[in-house]
Amino acid sequence: MRTEYTALITGGSTGIGADLCQHYIDAGYTVISLARNTLKWTHERLIQVQVDLLDEEATAQAAADIAAQHHVTHFIHNAGVIWPNLLENVKLSELQGLTQIHLGSAIQIMQAIAPAMRQQQFGRVIFMSSRGALGLETRSAYSATKAGMIGMARTWALELAAEGITVNVVAPGPIQTPMFHDVVDAGSTREQQIANSIPVKRLGRVDDIRRAVTFFADPENSFVTGQTLYVCGGASIGTLKI
Repeated sequence: MRTEYTALITGGSTGIGADLCQHYIDAGYTVISLARNTLKWTHERLIQVQVDLLDEEATAQAAADIAAQHHVTHFIHNAGVIWPNLLENVKLSELQGLTQIHLGSAIQIMQAIAPAMRQQQFGRVIFMSSRGALGLETRSAYSATKAGMIGMARTWALELAAEGITVNVVAPGPIQTPMFHDVVDAGSTREQQIANSIPVKRLGRVDDIRRAVTFFADPENSFVTGQTLYVCGGASIGTLKI
């Protein structure tokens, strides 16, 4: 089993991604944050690559550069955007943009880093989907692409399993992050109503998601692949309004 690991985390500058960057630095990994912005802290094992995953050419170049300089053992595709809209207001440009961020960029990155994973017969890939993949008002484009992550992960799991590469999905419910609070004001009555609608009667925290990612990313966890874990306080088995 390898003793040195490198985790590539998209959307690593804030929220869940920033928490994961800190976690894997603390665990002794080299961490590559691929995000539009940079973290407010630095570390000798933290590499920050600024890129907008909406930009196909820039994403392809960043992925190629990373693959040429680093052997990525863990790929956590956490970057995401919501862009909520009711059906009558959805623009195809929104669907196309979210498809690139949630799916297209993952393909570009994985195509660049998979050869080294295959050569070493080891890799851990984790997609950050959403409870919204099951359906949620105002989430036509978002839920479609987040559901697409689940299908793509299952396909990759089948294609890569024999080469020691596992591919799994974490699907968070409402988590207290800047992205969530872009849609729901922190401390608002609406936020409390959402918390009350969740079976466990609270919103999720980034550490809830970290524990799920850590399970799938564990180098010794080689017999779980193609799975989706909903970390949502039971929202995936009930109703949820945001």
